[in-house]
Amino acid sequence: MTGHDIIAIGASAGGVEALIALTGGLPSDLPAALFVVLHTPATARSTLARILGRSTRLHVGVAVDGEPIELGSIYIAPPDNHLMVGDGVVRVVHSAKENGHRPAVDPLFRTAAEMYGARVIGVVLSGMRDCGTAGLLDIKRRGGVAVVQDPRDAQFPEMPQSALDNVPVDHCVPLARLPPLLSELVRQRAGAAPAEAESPHGLVGEKVESLENEFTCPGCGGNLVRSGDGASLQFKCKVGHRYSPEGLEDEQATALDAALWIALRTIEDTAALARRMSARAAERNQPQIQAHFEEKVRVAEERGALVRRALLGKTEEHGTTPEPRPRRLWPRMPAE
Repeated sequence: MTGHDIIAIGASAGGVEALIALTGGLPSDLPAALFVVLHTPATARSTLARILGRSTRLHVGVAVDGEPIELGSIYIAPPDNHLMVGDGVVRVVHSAKENGHRPAVDPLFRTAAEMYGARVIGVVLSGMRDCGTAGLLDIKRRGGVAVVQDPRDAQFPEMPQSALDNVPVDHCVPLARLPPLLSELVRQRAGAAPAEAESPHGLVGEKVESLENEFTCPGCGGNLVRSGDGASLQFKCKVGHRYSPEGLEDEQATALDAALWIALRTIEDTAALARRMSARAAERNQPQIQAHFEEKVRVAEERGALVRRALLGKTEEHGTTPEPRPRRLWPRMPAE
């Protein structure tokens, strides 16, 4: 029986430093393949492979779709593409974003669990929000090993803390202890994947429930369907965008913010045009037309003030900065 030879690693903010320390402590003869997703902007240059190559004796490269999986190699997700695991090959896919990210951690974890089951080790490092939690639960469901960087040791503790709060994690250790731990785990025999009915949180299969237009996808405007519950709760549209509850809330807030700024710009353009028309009517001695456009200016200014208050809240009035948002736990859905 084989060992744990597939290591899937997810990180976000603070992840570069964590990945340097982690990969730098691994031996050159590690009998495993590592897959790394670090949240990066779509326009970013892919420099992580070069950075990690300076600190590790393993082979590091940006993942190429279809290349064979080789032990002793580290595959880095390229910008604006999901990194996934196929049957003996690497998959790089430009599909829908998940939790607003591409690459995202959950597609890597999910496909690794589906393809290799108990052979997978999932590792969640420093990062914000709850990315990786659902995917790590998939790894646990299929008999894999869940490893989390100690949140107290992470630059940004939200990602590892979310995993701890919602997944039966096998190991939670400081960054310095991760390399020897992984070196030990990969040489242990992988057991058989448990039946879904015996999954760690008692979740049987993936429940899917139509929301009947209750929510729409922030990415494309389509209807969202709920799947799973508890820690595995996700929302998915037909296009393929996926969100955790926290991810959906954040994407809705981002979409609302963008819509408000567009509305404010449109209102200000309307007010500027009305002022010009009012001035033109005054030059032509057309008092009724001038009054008409002055009223339009008044209405536009009132609407603009409302939108500004919605955007800026009390920050603009008092010169204060908003308080940091408290970390949110995954909501538990009521039993059906």
